[in-house]
Amino acid sequence: MSNFKREHHKHYSQSLCRDMEYKVYGEGGHPVMVFPPQDGRFFDYENFGMIEALAPWIESGKIRVISVDSVDKDSWSAVGGNIQQRIDLQERWFNYIINELIPVVSTPGETFIATGCSMGAFHAANFFFRRPDLFDTTISLSGFYHADFFFGLNYNNSMVYDNSPLDFLPNMPDNHPYIELYRKRNIIICVGQGAWEEDMIDSTRRLEKVLQEKGIPAWIDYWGHDVNHDWPWWLKQIVYFIPKVLE
Repeated sequence: MSNFKREHHKHYSQSLCRDMEYKVYGEGGHPVMVFPPQDGRFFDYENFGMIEALAPWIESGKIRVISVDSVDKDSWSAVGGNIQQRIDLQERWFNYIINELIPVVSTPGETFIATGCSMGAFHAANFFFRRPDLFDTTISLSGFYHADFFFGLNYNNSMVYDNSPLDFLPNMPDNHPYIELYRKRNIIICVGQGAWEEDMIDSTRRLEKVLQEKGIPAWIDYWGHDVNHDWPWWLKQIVYFIPKVLE
């Protein structure tokens, strides 16, 4: 096992009215916030070898990783449940990350790299596009970026809209201050073209088109037809992209 500090934390969230857990790997360096895949937990990233893959950058003090918990089972994945309750929980989780967790795991003025795989990629992009003042980079691997994936095409809810980048980005005014901020940030959207990536490819192409129309530079990277929607490829991708944003 690599030699760096690992801290497990569990605390009560006022936003969510439940205990939440997260883990911090390393000390100092650029903070990297990791969002788990669908219904995942804070320990998934470590269990699937991603932390060990990032060990050279953690040990050298270039990054520290904060791996967070999700509430997906009760929000995005609870298809058939009450839409308002589901999206309200997602929004309260968003507020938990922004208002409760970030102040605890960062120092004033720090900005984060947001990353994740699959559903975690959606969360990483959603947090980045909603709060580019707090997130300077997104590395989204095999994600979708539209709420209809879980809420269907006929939803009519402002909070669902606010958590759907492919809805709110096209309608963002060109003079919105976030537009210029996006242009100064690092946007990496990667997807394979192998098994189980079909929906993610379509969503990535839609996001690529929106960003191009808005004049927002982004690295949209389509990997090969052998690249599947699975951890072994995400491991290779994060090791490839992390040094690029730290240069």
